[in-house]
Amino acid sequence: MTAIDHNRDVALRKLFGRRDLPPPRGITSVCSAHPLVIEATLRQAAATPGAGAVLIEATCNQVNQEGGYTGMTPADFRRFIEGIAAGIGFPADRIILGGDHLGPNPWRRLPAEEAMTRAQTMVAAFVEAGFEKIHLDTSMGCAGEPAALADDLTAARAARLAMAAEDAAQRSGRPAPVYVIGTEVPPPGGATHALDEIEITRADAACKTLAVHRAAFSEAGVEQAMERVIAIVVQPGVEFGNANVAIYQPERVASLTAALDDMPELVFEAHSTDYQPADALSALVDGGFAILKVGPGLTFALREAFYALEAIADALSGTPTEPGLRATLEAVMLDQPSHWAGHYGGGAGEERLQRHFSYSDRIRYYWPDPRVAAALEALFERLPRDIPETLISQHLGRIYPHVVARRVAPEARALCLAAIDDALAPYCAATAVR
Repeated sequence: MTAIDHNRDVALRKLFGRRDLPPPRGITSVCSAHPLVIEATLRQAAATPGAGAVLIEATCNQVNQEGGYTGMTPADFRRFIEGIAAGIGFPADRIILGGDHLGPNPWRRLPAEEAMTRAQTMVAAFVEAGFEKIHLDTSMGCAGEPAALADDLTAARAARLAMAAEDAAQRSGRPAPVYVIGTEVPPPGGATHALDEIEITRADAACKTLAVHRAAFSEAGVEQAMERVIAIVVQPGVEFGNANVAIYQPERVASLTAALDDMPELVFEAHSTDYQPADALSALVDGGFAILKVGPGLTFALREAFYALEAIADALSGTPTEPGLRATLEAVMLDQPSHWAGHYGGGAGEERLQRHFSYSDRIRYYWPDPRVAAALEALFERLPRDIPETLISQHLGRIYPHVVARRVAPEARALCLAAIDDALAPYCAATAVR
């Protein structure tokens, strides 16, 4: 067994909390709050022999004690996920919940002490709600501070949040969580610029991250938390922007992956793996990136399915319905630009294309809007229960073979779930036991 294999086994055993079963090669971390994405994720796990646990994560901006942009607290998010699981008969004890980028980011415009106090409250709320995997991210500066902080200050603040998490676990009777440290990640939701050359994390920088956190945790008196650190987040040259994707190249990260030899019982966590081809995902896992995070790529696939269904509905009726789903989304995004303004650029035409078709998929923030939800419901009502296979072939080509093979029903909701499942399939293959 190589050092990477040993580290992966130990780290994933800590994550799964099981020592009596062989761990998988890796695990997919699904970062989404869309109910169809969650349902498709759980259905795929239920249909995959030996799939084991499912890891679903929420970011600090998405879910926090103040509601985040979803309006959900950590306890609300847990109920939301378990409600979907109950609806399809998926065992809740097979779900691992994680908190991603937990730190002062939602309050970074406040003075550091106030932002960190709120971050401590947030981390405690995640642990008290039963979240078992906590990514500590304190790298961003707050009011009056540099945008990026020095390693020792970042680690000291991470230790402070770990202390809050440990106290919350003891107070609430919850199991103490496992932790992920490190912050050299692509921007949340993807880059806003064209991707040329991405700076890969240096091996010595990854080792320094571990060392400064170990020292900070020891100084804070939370050495027991450091023993449950399972992964470090690094940049392996994987990223996506609005219009292109940087594909993983194993040869460029040989020295970084070799650094795991000096990090017993740890693995790397890869963020923004959306849109990577299947062989790249498998190569990431081979290199010790045992946790693969994906989010926008799944809602991107769902949006493609929604737009395809609208094209099918228009073909069946002979005339488009106005305003349809896409027109409604455009109106809502223009009325409420906060989720995309500053992330998209260029002229008016380029911004319009990005609003609907960017890999960053910031359109995902608008699905809960009542006007959008009503337009989507109206679209589904326009479609017959059995959609003609020829139109599925025309507009949903990747799903068509599953339809003709009778693995997927030719109806709207099943086609949407199948589109998400298709985007998840390479992750299932990359992380499965071989």
